[in-house]
Amino acid sequence: MDVYLVRHTTPDVASGVCYGQADLGLAESFDAEWVTVIPKLQYLENPVVFSSPLQRCVKLAVKAVDHFNFSSPLIDVRLLELDFGDWELKAWQDIPQGVVDEWTDEHVKQAPPNGETYQDLHLRAKAFLADLAKDRNNKQALIFTHAGVIRALVADALNAPLREASRVEVNYGSVTRIAIDAGVTRLEFVNR
Repeated sequence: MDVYLVRHTTPDVASGVCYGQADLGLAESFDAEWVTVIPKLQYLENPVVFSSPLQRCVKLAVKAVDHFNFSSPLIDVRLLELDFGDWELKAWQDIPQGVVDEWTDEHVKQAPPNGETYQDLHLRAKAFLADLAKDRNNKQALIFTHAGVIRALVADALNAPLREASRVEVNYGSVTRIAIDAGVTRLEFVNR
């Protein structure tokens, strides 16, 4: 099965603001960004479509479904971005720097206050992919999600330490492809 992971387009949020599971809309550039996504998806043939429940993913998923006449997206909470808890929608500069530095050093196993660890995100994303792989009828899956989820699944496909996932560049509107064949997961490409 080929799994196409699409990051949502640019969200409508000021630069320097911490956001994860905050349900942000999309920037005014959405239509222009959508045009750049079209050629990345034009070769898919009737994929099963999934989306994070956040509107920045759902809007892009619905646009793709309507354009390509794919089946309606199935919403799955396991595709949500990292929950930053009390830091959601705060400017990074307003969060005490020592606290941010400590979290950055240990983000895989340490959560922001009332948030979740990157390990938690990884486990739910990995469970989603395992469930998807069980359905042998799916030849292609198109998934609209977030950078944190994509990075976690890329690290998993590469068998790389999870703390290294943040080094993977995942642009807005980019597509990453993972292939799953007979229980073996391969990374085909990132950030196209």
